[in-house]
Amino acid sequence: MSTISPQRRQDVIDALRRGTVPERGLDLLAVGLDRFETAIDEELAKVQRGGANFKAIRGEYGSGKTFAVRWLAERARRQGFATAEVQISEGETPLHKLQTVYRRVCERLTTPDMAGGALRSVIDGWFFALEEDVLAGGEVQESDEAGLLAATEALAERRLAEVARQAPAFTTVLRAYRRAVADGDVAQAEGLLAWLGGQPHVAAAVKRAAGIKGDLDHGGALSFLSGLLTVLRDAGRSGLVLVLDEVETLQRVRGDVRERALNGLRQLIDEIDGGRFPGLYLVITGTPAFFDGPQGVKRLPPLAQRLHTDFTTDARFDNPRAVQIRLSGFSHDGLVEVGTRVRDIYADGPAAPDRVRQHVDDSFVATLANAVTGDLGGQVGIAPRVFLRKLVEDVLDRVDQFDDFDPRQHYTLTIGDAELTDLERNARAATSVDDIDLEL
Repeated sequence: MSTISPQRRQDVIDALRRGTVPERGLDLLAVGLDRFETAIDEELAKVQRGGANFKAIRGEYGSGKTFAVRWLAERARRQGFATAEVQISEGETPLHKLQTVYRRVCERLTTPDMAGGALRSVIDGWFFALEEDVLAGGEVQESDEAGLLAATEALAERRLAEVARQAPAFTTVLRAYRRAVADGDVAQAEGLLAWLGGQPHVAAAVKRAAGIKGDLDHGGALSFLSGLLTVLRDAGRSGLVLVLDEVETLQRVRGDVRERALNGLRQLIDEIDGGRFPGLYLVITGTPAFFDGPQGVKRLPPLAQRLHTDFTTDARFDNPRAVQIRLSGFSHDGLVEVGTRVRDIYADGPAAPDRVRQHVDDSFVATLANAVTGDLGGQVGIAPRVFLRKLVEDVLDRVDQFDDFDPRQHYTLTIGDAELTDLERNARAATSVDDIDLEL
């Protein structure tokens, strides 16, 4: 653990202290995901070569789906990919409105050197790469600003020719944005970048000056996604890993909305298979009920056929290359393993390493894991968040700050309802199936 940078260590510890999934350093905590590593890397390499891929990750609530997709995304960024994680929800990001999904992608676009909101840096980086290509051709001198601008625009048009046939507004706005930046018109450039990112309510004067009308609609969203992928690849990125998390929320929406959303997902998968999105790795997450139940994927037989994977065999022999993979959740041994990893990460920081390892040894970590799991109805799968938060905030922090604190003598586990999610609260309260509250 000594190779971890101080910033990375602090990011991980701070997130666990808050009870959230860290944005970085997930490889340090990934227990049980190593069986997917080879297949994931093979698929990312295929995408990097100009292909595309789709993956569905299934697991019960608390099985670690969000952790798994963030681990995958971080792994992809280390290989030069841009990533975007979009939470599907009826109110904020409905899947049947692809223009909203595209807008969230642009808002949450993350690159290896910029966390979130990276659209501007990607676009500017693309134009810089085009300028370098123009100058390398030797036909335009760097001192010829007007000539360089015109040649760069011409090259951009050629690179985006395929996109322009389906979404001419994409190239029009890029050209106008480049002109606004060159002229120092910050307000115009900001407005055009917002429109390119799918934002509604861009000032009419901005759109009028660029020769565009209206806002991005459902039909244009896929073409704009194709354009974004082209820009990413030209800017030196390996591609885009797009995560659509919590797709199971579709089960709770109105029937006609659900049908449109499922059809939109089917369309995305078919377009990937058809070669429309080179450089895209699309990942969705959902519960088994979504993939197998009557209110989910099965509502659209063509989609069910595309996602079907046989999970009737022993989980040990699951195929990581399959279109759908399942997470089995934490075992007790896995919970203890991740706890000892966190203890070691903490001890390798500015804390007193000898006291941390002495007072929070492996047996204490196992004892705490047993206690938290027991308080949550014995359900190991939903225990990691609470367990790691208690380990960091209640135990490790105190051992670090108070020389006379011994967790075996001075600490008693307490878990209040206010610090639990609905799922965790139901688990600790239920003594039988009749005690579990269901949202109907």
